[in-house]
Amino acid sequence: MAEYDLVIAGGTVVTPADMFRADIGIIGEHVAAIGTNLKGERRVDADGLWVMPGGVDTHCHIEQLQEAGSADEESFVTGSTAALAGGTTSVITFSTQFKGGGLTAPLAEYRRRAAQAMVDYSFHQIITDATDDVIFREVPEIVAQGVRSLKVFLTYDPLHLDDRQFLRVLAAARRTGALVTVHCENYEAIRWRTAALLADGRTAPKYHAWSRPSMIEREATHRAIALAEMVDQPIQIFHVSCPEVAEEIERAQRRGVKVWGETCPQYFVLTAADMDRPGFEGAKFMCSPAPRDKAASEGLWDVVKRGTLDVISSDHSGWGYDTPAGKRVNGNDASFRDIPNGVPGLTARLPLIFSEGISVGRIDPCTFVRLTATNPARLFGLYPRKGTIAPGTDADLVLWDPNRKVTLNNAVMQHIIDYTPYDGMEVTGWPVVTVRRGEVVMRHGKVQAEPGTGRFLARDPYDFIKPTGNLPDGFDASAFLV
Repeated sequence: MAEYDLVIAGGTVVTPADMFRADIGIIGEHVAAIGTNLKGERRVDADGLWVMPGGVDTHCHIEQLQEAGSADEESFVTGSTAALAGGTTSVITFSTQFKGGGLTAPLAEYRRRAAQAMVDYSFHQIITDATDDVIFREVPEIVAQGVRSLKVFLTYDPLHLDDRQFLRVLAAARRTGALVTVHCENYEAIRWRTAALLADGRTAPKYHAWSRPSMIEREATHRAIALAEMVDQPIQIFHVSCPEVAEEIERAQRRGVKVWGETCPQYFVLTAADMDRPGFEGAKFMCSPAPRDKAASEGLWDVVKRGTLDVISSDHSGWGYDTPAGKRVNGNDASFRDIPNGVPGLTARLPLIFSEGISVGRIDPCTFVRLTATNPARLFGLYPRKGTIAPGTDADLVLWDPNRKVTLNNAVMQHIIDYTPYDGMEVTGWPVVTVRRGEVVMRHGKVQAEPGTGRFLARDPYDFIKPTGNLPDGFDASAFLV
């Protein structure tokens, strides 16, 4: 008699801490047992495959609302397809605020759109206008709804916050028990340098990297950490592009500051030279912060191995290349300043990091699991429901062929975007089956989930992001509504 609804049989199970051969027994939506000779009503043969937790991508832009009433090209259906094809089962995306407006109306519309998702999902709330109503009324309301992370930009029009506004967001997060995530680049330095480049006639995509050199990212990271340390508010620094920026995080961590760092596959496999391609081609590789050089990429692996950067997300930002709302929205001769930033990467994230990390010997399999599933789930309050394999956890699994070689192209990505910046790259290691909450939702590249079967992941208070209690002079300024 079958004891389990589904058994993943004979695979090599990879957890954050161990690697061993075993069966996984699933009842309903949860892992029920890990053992040998388990019997199930259904069976998936995992012999020769690694069985790892489904990927958790805590930084991706899917169907993000735009001020004109439109949204990013990548929908929750197509974005889910790309995620599941690449072995990712949970994502955190972005609900935005528009200058002069509030949080709750866009969040309600975003939740309506996200109901079509096929992956499990949660949200970061972008704050672009730190008004009294937003800070003192709406932030507590949305955090109580389970949106327990706030995103701020220290650059970009019309998104950026000045230092005073940033402090107000930090204080609101401390009062409500939320995490703050930060895009760190110096707003005025970029504006000044961009104006000089354009005045000199330097408009091609390659000058995007020139407009924002690494010290601009490093300075803003140092400042963000200093302000967060003053408030005693935990933060995560998004998309660290180079080791010099990671060093700012590492210094703060040694002081006991609760600051975490994230990086992305593009900073390991792309460089600024990719933006120096003929014509408009370089626009395909434009993202912010900009990719640096090969030395920076190798240096990032060093800080990843030290644990300074402990999350690798996709920062999937889907702007098409030839589509009306994509990279050419301001014309084929647009300057770098007027070309939408961002690269797609939902599907490519796990294969690229597996290939560049495990297949060439930079990291071990358990570290891969921690970087792509466990650590993001832990940091954002989804662990242990997500990010590991143990009795009682959600049965989110990816069955991985560690030896399969695949040449990346856009058809393999299965996203709606009309290109991939990784076209032609060969990777070693590939997902062959994805299981989401006990259901096989991808098999050999064919996604078979139904729209609307993903679930919103409300995040309750959790200790991992509690403030340290170390305040300058012992004075908690966040307790005052200023």
